[in-house]
Amino acid sequence: MSSKDTQHTEKFKSKIGGQALIEGIMMLGPTTGAMACRLPDGTIDLETWDENNGKNAPWYKKVPLVRGCTSFITSLTKGYKYMMKSADKQIVDDEEDDGKDGKKPENTAEKQQNDSENAPKGDYVPMTEFNGTVPDGGSVIVQHKSTDGEKKEEGSGFEIVLYIGIIIGLVIAVGLFVFLPKILVGFIPDIKSHRILRSFLEGIVKIAIFVGYMALTSLMKDIKRQYMYHGAEHKTIACHEAELPLTIENVRKQTRFHKRCGTSFIFIVLIVSILVMCLVPFTVTWQRILASLVLLPLVVGISYECIRLAGNKDNLFTRILSAPGLAMQRITTREPDDGMIEIAIAALKPCIPADKEEDKW
Repeated sequence: MSSKDTQHTEKFKSKIGGQALIEGIMMLGPTTGAMACRLPDGTIDLETWDENNGKNAPWYKKVPLVRGCTSFITSLTKGYKYMMKSADKQIVDDEEDDGKDGKKPENTAEKQQNDSENAPKGDYVPMTEFNGTVPDGGSVIVQHKSTDGEKKEEGSGFEIVLYIGIIIGLVIAVGLFVFLPKILVGFIPDIKSHRILRSFLEGIVKIAIFVGYMALTSLMKDIKRQYMYHGAEHKTIACHEAELPLTIENVRKQTRFHKRCGTSFIFIVLIVSILVMCLVPFTVTWQRILASLVLLPLVVGISYECIRLAGNKDNLFTRILSAPGLAMQRITTREPDDGMIEIAIAALKPCIPADKEEDKW
């Protein structure tokens, strides 16, 4: 096959990535971000905002190693922010519904249309006009864009709670994946004289904690639904990358596994941390803990470059690199229902830039 034929048949890879929320999905594109949530009345609340991840992105989003750290911090803060916002939409509406008759309204297209007057202000777009053929005539979408007024309102108590939550999450993560593995392995007799073996054992403990945590949380009903939304996010991006019309039927046929998933990224971070710690000469537990913290930005930066490579290339090395994360996605993604796919399509469409070149990974 000629290079021209190879280039023609090479699969399109999009920059757009996403995250499952509470009854919703967030997508981040080169120039636009979007969050779509299913409200208790069946309406889809679609919020959009401006992003700067394209060709005009600042230097720290382009420089290798540096871009990995900034991307990680951005994903962490935005992911937590919109997770909180999606949860808030459910709580507020639940309270309103309980005040009426103690029951949620039926999730039907007719009921959604009747309740649209009570939904948040915005442009009402029938889903049938938004993404093609959908079941039951589709859901009503309430579309609105984040404004400066909303951002100022969030700037008080919301941001304080946001950053406190992020700090608590980071402390727990550092405790589980930095302190605990090194302390546990440190109890093994004579382990100090086997630096490389110690690094591998610490890595195995980290992986065991990660897999165990994900497996246990997957047993929870609410987390199962979030993993189904995670599957809808992956399948919709796969449909976009296959360059098919974004309809529920087309999305349903796609794979729910993706090389650029956050689950795969975490696995690569764990693997890279093992290799980096093998080079650290320290053998005392507290010294190794301090070294892990100091080297964390480097580990994240290297891991990001690895997942970029895995997402871009398909060869033996990238397949081996992606295998653990793809296997883990059997836990962290589930097959979604059509309503979840509908949400994913609503979140993805605003994020697709007019210039396809800007969307290429």
